[in-house]
Amino acid sequence: MSILVDERTSLVVQGITGNEGTFHTLRNRDYGTKVVAGVTPGKGGQDVEGIPVFDTVARAVAETGANTSMIFVPPRFAAEAILEAVDAGIGLVVCITEGIPVRDLANVRSYLEASGTRLVGPNCPGVISPGQANAGIIPGEICAPGTVGLVSRSGTLVYQIVHELTQRGIGQSTCVGMGGDPVHGIGFVEALELFQADAETELIVLTGEIGGDDEERAAAVIAERVTKPVVGYLAGFEAPPGKRMGHAGAIVTGSSGTAAAKAEALEAVGASVGRNPSQVADLVAERLG
Repeated sequence: MSILVDERTSLVVQGITGNEGTFHTLRNRDYGTKVVAGVTPGKGGQDVEGIPVFDTVARAVAETGANTSMIFVPPRFAAEAILEAVDAGIGLVVCITEGIPVRDLANVRSYLEASGTRLVGPNCPGVISPGQANAGIIPGEICAPGTVGLVSRSGTLVYQIVHELTQRGIGQSTCVGMGGDPVHGIGFVEALELFQADAETELIVLTGEIGGDDEERAAAVIAERVTKPVVGYLAGFEAPPGKRMGHAGAIVTGSSGTAAAKAEALEAVGASVGRNPSQVADLVAERLG
């Protein structure tokens, strides 16, 4: 099994006719994902290598039954694109776009709370359930079907840790790149709950970084209602306080949000925390027995 995306996923790509949208749409289709439509206002009636393009998400859903959206819309239009997908009844929105203003995301977050739509991202690599569907930019070549669920704030660390796992013959149920912006959709808490409920996921890998309190909140959830083993990794042990590192949310103020504090919180609730990606794969192998 898997979470968020599977063989039932029917994908519509907002921004399909842009260079990035076209490239990743075709890669996802080649992977086996059921890509049913694209959306670019003003280009309805065209197609991208046989994939029909519509002017609106609502029309795409009505014509094709799409249930998942992947967004490659420029930052100034991305929040509106997310809301359009929500209004069209899309169940899962994966927003790859980075650089969306925080105020726009705050408005989107409020709107989502009154809907039944889940958001992954923005500023993320998306979601892949190996062998079933890819809604994002995670290279399918480095993944393998299996029983380890992974959720990460860092896209690059998704790639590295998944590759380390696959090289050791350890497959993945679903890999979720949640993104590193301060305001985002699905986070560690939601992903942990979904993996806990997934009968085929045996172990969860949680990859965090400095800044914010997402990892500390994840530790509280692990203590309260996650019975599956968890292996963690925290990027930024050597990061200087007060300096933003990479993501907009990766900033440490005083003693809050340090990698050491996050590792301590996770280890206190029974998670094993690696100090480098290779060690993470080793710990996963050990915990799986």
